[in-house]
Amino acid sequence: MSKQISTITFFRYASFSDKAWGFGMMQFANKDLKKVNGLTFYRLMGSGKGRGFNPLPDWSVYCLLQVWESEEAAQTFFSSSDLMKQYEKHTAEIYTLYMKNISAVGTWVGKNPFEKGAELEQNSPIAIITRATIKWNWLIKFWKYVPTSEEGLNGNEGLIYTKGVGEVPIIQMATFSLWKDFDSVKQFAYKSKQHQEAIKKTRQYEWYSEELFSRFQPYKSSGTWEGKDLLSL
Repeated sequence: MSKQISTITFFRYASFSDKAWGFGMMQFANKDLKKVNGLTFYRLMGSGKGRGFNPLPDWSVYCLLQVWESEEAAQTFFSSSDLMKQYEKHTAEIYTLYMKNISAVGTWVGKNPFEKGAELEQNSPIAIITRATIKWNWLIKFWKYVPTSEEGLNGNEGLIYTKGVGEVPIIQMATFSLWKDFDSVKQFAYKSKQHQEAIKKTRQYEWYSEELFSRFQPYKSSGTWEGKDLLSL
């Protein structure tokens, strides 16, 4: 199997000036990221308020998704890059998950960046990233339905953390979710009436011009998020 791994890093900003800096880095970090050895794909993303999809921005939270040729390339970047040192100076929290790629279906900006790197361990934590570009003519109907589609997340004991993120507000959206195990994912996917209805409507109306669904096995983390290591919960 491929040695490729993925990482997702969340950044939390506290002060107004640091939030402004974080917003600026959505553009300015690209020049450094394009030159990183062993980095085959990346996306800088903002986030929405609350947990899931939300068109209103959360100016305090941003994230960086990266796909690496190997874990060694990722470790070199996080331990020695000047870019990460800049982020550390401006953030209240930084949290990174190292993840083995399990499966991915669909495309992200025209390609599937994830190569299979491991078999699924059903009793270990699982991360899921869904990403979609919403068609212009379906934006209003899509956003009206989002609150209903997410009702199944409330009170779900198997869900450790979830956050709506995206590259372009309103149009290009993604969700990251971290679950206790595969059974927790199945419980939500097959027993949540709201989730089932959301899938049905997606197929019926063809809301998306591009979409991707990917599963990962998180195996290591660094930093904290909301004061905790999410992998230890």
